[in-house]
Amino acid sequence: MFWNDLRKALVTAVLSLVMLASLGAGPLGAAEAMDIRSSCWTSGSLSEDLSTVVHSSGRWTCGDRSYSLEGERTLLRFEVGPTDVLPQYFFSRRSALAAVHLLAIDRDGAMHQTSLPAGELPSALRGGYFKAPLPDVTRDTVQVVVAIDLPSHQMTLERAYLSPSDIALGPDLMRSLIILAILAGMLSMPLIFNAAFYRILREPFVLWHSMLTISLLLTILVSSGLAAILFDPPAMTLSWMTTVIFGFTVASGAMFTHSFIEPGRLHPLLRRALLWCAIWAMFLSTSHAAFPFVGRSFQSTAYTAAFAPVVVIFILSVADALRRGSRAARFQAVGYIPVIMVGLVRLVTGVVPGLESNDAMLLFYVGCVCEVLFTTLGVADRFMTIKRQRDSARFEADMLERLSERDALTGLLNRRAIEQNFERFRAEGYRTLAVLDLDHFKAINDVHGHVVGDAVLKAVAEALQADPQVHAFRLGGEEFVLLVRGEDAQLHAERRRQAIPAVVANTVPGLGRPVTASMGMTDALPNADMEFAKLYEQADRLLYNAKLAGRNRTQTALAQGSKDDAEPVFDAWPDRATRVMVSSGGSAR
Repeated sequence: MFWNDLRKALVTAVLSLVMLASLGAGPLGAAEAMDIRSSCWTSGSLSEDLSTVVHSSGRWTCGDRSYSLEGERTLLRFEVGPTDVLPQYFFSRRSALAAVHLLAIDRDGAMHQTSLPAGELPSALRGGYFKAPLPDVTRDTVQVVVAIDLPSHQMTLERAYLSPSDIALGPDLMRSLIILAILAGMLSMPLIFNAAFYRILREPFVLWHSMLTISLLLTILVSSGLAAILFDPPAMTLSWMTTVIFGFTVASGAMFTHSFIEPGRLHPLLRRALLWCAIWAMFLSTSHAAFPFVGRSFQSTAYTAAFAPVVVIFILSVADALRRGSRAARFQAVGYIPVIMVGLVRLVTGVVPGLESNDAMLLFYVGCVCEVLFTTLGVADRFMTIKRQRDSARFEADMLERLSERDALTGLLNRRAIEQNFERFRAEGYRTLAVLDLDHFKAINDVHGHVVGDAVLKAVAEALQADPQVHAFRLGGEEFVLLVRGEDAQLHAERRRQAIPAVVANTVPGLGRPVTASMGMTDALPNADMEFAKLYEQADRLLYNAKLAGRNRTQTALAQGSKDDAEPVFDAWPDRATRVMVSSGGSAR
């Protein structure tokens, strides 16, 4: 059953990969043919005049896209050819910056300029991008220069381009957004299962899996065009939200692994390291989002590199758990492969000089599908495993409890059982209590040995529990207790006592004489609130009186009777039973 579900999940993941591949290629293909990429770049200080920098031809670097963040302001120059479709917008990847200045330069040297502070930059429909409207661009325009104040990430420079329009909200984009919405729906389904699981199984890994799923859902929302369509927040708001949510995703993933891998299946140092990884990830993301310009020229690289220990510790943790036979780690190893690949791509391209930064968003979406599918299967599997373990432990506890309430020799219930369940027995109508003691049992052990004595006790137990209206208990030694219900309760108990000699004689031959028993019996009135100890004490006193009266007989009394109440006495003989009534008090003793 498990492997069938696993195969279905794999098929779903593959189909999702195919759909997301179409997402990456479909809606942008036509627009990219009309995009204009930058041909030259330069940098300078915020105090420099833009017009002066634009006309300083010796400062521009052309044909080399190895951008630098050393300068306070980076300028990108775009050449507008006579056959190009006139651009209307500047687009680039979202990251922290201070402002964007846009200049359109005509053939005659005329310049048209607009400026937008970071807080006013709108989000583009293309996920992860912002856009800025260009000043008037005409057929006389030959260049567009974009100056970015305090850029904080290389991708803002590397991915910049001009385009005649935002992605058209047509069938292609709608199909892409629908696929992303389906993916978001897939991510929300585990939250429902987790809510049901947590009601039954209050394990922390269920909560952390929910946090991980929510963070992945938010990441897809803020990194795609869905946020621009649904909420249309400013681009810089989505920028810092993306940073914080990424840290939350890493932290919740680390805590999920910390709590999800079974006890004893992960080295304690690695489990502790996962906890510190979660704290480290939250610290990195919140500090980077709150203070993006502290070390601007190197901060994004250092921020990316700082997650390398987290990736290493996670890989080591999963590998160590697999080596120790963790079942939970199998699901994580499969589900996290695409996400780990995304992390490695971002680390390598973000840290190694000369490589263009790549956030591998398509692979990230595939990773979301795999991660949620396989970790959800893992949570369900762990849930069933823990449930089976708890059911087994509960069954064993019940068995031990039942064994603790049974006499090992005779199989009858013991004193613990009658004391703990007396109220229930009385509620079921068992209001007559009888205490039996075998007559001269010590002589049987002395003459025939304890093995024969044990056989006699087993035979007595068989004689006592033959009636469904009677519960038989062994209190210890040769002493037994009967709880009886029904209108003829005393007669039922007496029949059980009188059956002892015949059953013992048939079961244990060669004893030489009958094995008889004396019994004291008392009734609790229907409305009487009588405790077991008090009822037993009175029945035991009646048993003592029966012994003094000559043994092999029964003496009875009402539990709440006065000293003047009658006590019927049953004299039992080996061949027949005779009932004799005598008054209570000293005459019966």
